[in-house]
Amino acid sequence: MRAVIIGTGPAGITAAETLRSHDPTGSVVALSTEPYPPYSPAAMADHFLTGRDETLYWKGTDVAERRGIDERREAAVIAIDVDNHEVVLRDDTRIPYEGLIIASGSKLNAPLEGAELPGILDFKSMRMADELIGRVKRGEARSALIVGNGFIGVELSLLLADLGVDVTIIGRRPWIMPRALDTVTAAVAQRGLVERGVKLRLGVEAKAFVGSPNVNSVRLDDGQLLQADLIVAATGVKPHVEFLKDSPIVTDWGIYVDDTLQTSVPGIFAAGDVAEARDWLTGERFVHAIFPNAVNQGEIAASNLLGANLTYDGAEAMNSLKHLGIPIVAMGTIDEPDEVLRWESGSSLRSVYLRGGTIIGAQLAGDIRAAGVYRSLMLRRADVRCFGRGLVEPGFDIGNVIWDALVAS
Repeated sequence: MRAVIIGTGPAGITAAETLRSHDPTGSVVALSTEPYPPYSPAAMADHFLTGRDETLYWKGTDVAERRGIDERREAAVIAIDVDNHEVVLRDDTRIPYEGLIIASGSKLNAPLEGAELPGILDFKSMRMADELIGRVKRGEARSALIVGNGFIGVELSLLLADLGVDVTIIGRRPWIMPRALDTVTAAVAQRGLVERGVKLRLGVEAKAFVGSPNVNSVRLDDGQLLQADLIVAATGVKPHVEFLKDSPIVTDWGIYVDDTLQTSVPGIFAAGDVAEARDWLTGERFVHAIFPNAVNQGEIAASNLLGANLTYDGAEAMNSLKHLGIPIVAMGTIDEPDEVLRWESGSSLRSVYLRGGTIIGAQLAGDIRAAGVYRSLMLRRADVRCFGRGLVEPGFDIGNVIWDALVAS
């Protein structure tokens, strides 16, 4: 088969390797808009802090050459000609395909006035991250305003603080990572941020980016103007689907896929941050933009393109903060529980959210050793009422008692 993959992130490069493994006589063209080898966005903070390449280029910088993949960098896709089975590039090059996987990832979503002005930075791509960190290391920036108090904003604030930058996070909600953390877990994380020197302006809304010729300020909803050397947008991301606007491939927030990750057009699959697939817990369509999910989807999409007919079981929300100094893990959902069990001691915290006697979400800080146990119980929909408050107390681990409960459920 002649296969084309749009994107070389974790989903795209996994799909490319899977195709080469199962169809060694076929060809694989992998397209990237960036000038870098396939890399893991989740490892960028560690790379810029330590200089290590191993986790960033997790497949090796020579993965395309080694696996016989025709990798084409700085190749921007502007359309898919479904009728003629061709991918159209910005330079009008047309690449024919027999099978297609869309793993185009996501891009910055900054719904603020002035978001189109020059000088706004983000940490979504290596290209932009290189520019941002380069300015810091060249001594051109000593202060930064990060608009957005979600996961990316928090991770970037820690990186910049460790590089000696005076960092302030601006967030509309009164606690950090509001989509991932409850207020109790967020309070632990906030203490860690403050101890690392990060300033927090929470519960205030940024209304506009301001500056000429380049942005140098953020205007708040009360009219106050804050200035810094670096203005960073960390306001969220959205799937990169604009090149599909004239195609018959059905999109909403992301690309609609069925349980095999096939799109509305036969022979075209989607994987990773762009795929709007079934949520394991709710059954509703959702984009789970996390590394393990991208890898899993990439493998399944490629296998099914070759006729395997595998079923994608769905994913659950999961986040982890690794650079805070206090490890934090959040999984599942905290929406509409009928019971919440919580244990806290110092900087260690365990919160388990229950509905109908089963775990629907869990959040841990400090001692996170039980995270795998909670996830296993959650995914198996095990009835955990027999554990009572012991479910969150120290010493709860995957011992024989828990294993018996897993089997019984």
